[in-house]
Amino acid sequence: MRNMEFETPGYDPTTGELDLEARQALRRVSGIASTELVDVNDAEYRRLRLEKVVLVGVWAHGRLVDAENSMNELAALAKTAGSLVMDGLLQRRYKPDAGTYIGSGKVTEVRAVVEASGADTVICDGELSPGQLIALEKAVNVKVIDRTALILDIFAQHAKSSEGKAQVELAQLQYLLPRLRGWGEAMSRQAGGANGGVGLRGPGETKLETDRRHIRARVARLRKDLAKLEITRATKRETRQRNAVPSVAIAGYTNAGKSSVLNSLTNAGILVQDALFATLDTSTRRTETAEGRQYTISDTVGFVRHLPHQLVEAFRSTLEEVAESDLVVHVIDGSHPDPIGQAEAVREVLADVGADDVPEIVVVNKIDAISPDAIMRLRSDWPQAQFVSSFTGEGIDKLKERIDAELPRPEVGMTALVPYTRGDLVSRVREHGEILSQEHLAAGTKVSARVNAALAAELAEFTTDSFGDASNDVTDG
Repeated sequence: MRNMEFETPGYDPTTGELDLEARQALRRVSGIASTELVDVNDAEYRRLRLEKVVLVGVWAHGRLVDAENSMNELAALAKTAGSLVMDGLLQRRYKPDAGTYIGSGKVTEVRAVVEASGADTVICDGELSPGQLIALEKAVNVKVIDRTALILDIFAQHAKSSEGKAQVELAQLQYLLPRLRGWGEAMSRQAGGANGGVGLRGPGETKLETDRRHIRARVARLRKDLAKLEITRATKRETRQRNAVPSVAIAGYTNAGKSSVLNSLTNAGILVQDALFATLDTSTRRTETAEGRQYTISDTVGFVRHLPHQLVEAFRSTLEEVAESDLVVHVIDGSHPDPIGQAEAVREVLADVGADDVPEIVVVNKIDAISPDAIMRLRSDWPQAQFVSSFTGEGIDKLKERIDAELPRPEVGMTALVPYTRGDLVSRVREHGEILSQEHLAAGTKVSARVNAALAAELAEFTTDSFGDASNDVTDG
């Protein structure tokens, strides 16, 4: 989608006021002409089959560049879903029209663009109400979906695990339920029945209520299935906590390069694609610090502006892995036109799942794709960030050192003389603790280390000295 800088006639930037002509203006963002219109009289909300699409957005507030970035992102989402973007239109308004999103006067122009481009779908850059969807479909005579339905469709295409598929289906059903069709031509042809009052009687409404019951029953079943999977997840999490294995979560905007960073840190071999929402299923790998201390690092689902609340709710158990981690590695695409806006969108979701107070390392990725001047600007925005390229490997070693330094340290400091017959204890100290010094003596291995309380109890009989907690220790972390 090409960048169309334009002035808005009748718009006063100092007062924010628009005259009538400016409020009604439609601006073309991009356009590709194609085949004739296929007449669609009844666009049902079944599995989306997107082909040729026209994008429609409303610039209601903020800067023009922000509105264009949102439209460009919508185009990338549409392409990820398998669509060919034919055109993009942006209208300047105070707020979206309550009836048809873009206003009844502009619908005719949108239909003309649809006919000229041969599009069979209109995608709106926002979440539309059921009434807006129906009214706009009738007006433009093709299928209309919104940003939420588009993202849900992409998630449905990319989900691989049973948990991921269940989460996406739950979100889709929650979105679909209030949008089931209960009016229109099919209902007007029905008559009879004793319940529901005028306009709400007959087999048409009975079928609608049957559909609703089926959906509610399926939602209940999916919730039960996900609850069982959450028990399994919680059990694994408790095992890690019991063994005092620190956990690191990689979070970030979709397509920021989170999986690539995970691969660079652990040689995990996770699938990497230049596509939005390529990763939906959480991948956890065990790795270790330079001193041999083990920790886990998890890749998580990517975020996006206006992430549908149905998805946040459905993926809550997965996202709570971030909230319960010891450290968040927040990956940011340094080559994106609006990295700060993307970072804010990620932090909004993290706050929603209670992960906003987890220690964070900001990682600016893809520095191989941006100019030195752009890197300098980003360094001024994030002076404490790590700048890396998961493609070339630049900065990865420093990121590993930073993670090592910021992992939580075991709380008990002690020195123990461990007999050689108990070498397993020394190995566990190395894996789950922090060895400060080690010396081989005639009677055994003398180890000065920090360990968790459970391991300290096992070492108690060999202890020769204890020292303060991690907060009072002055050794260089």
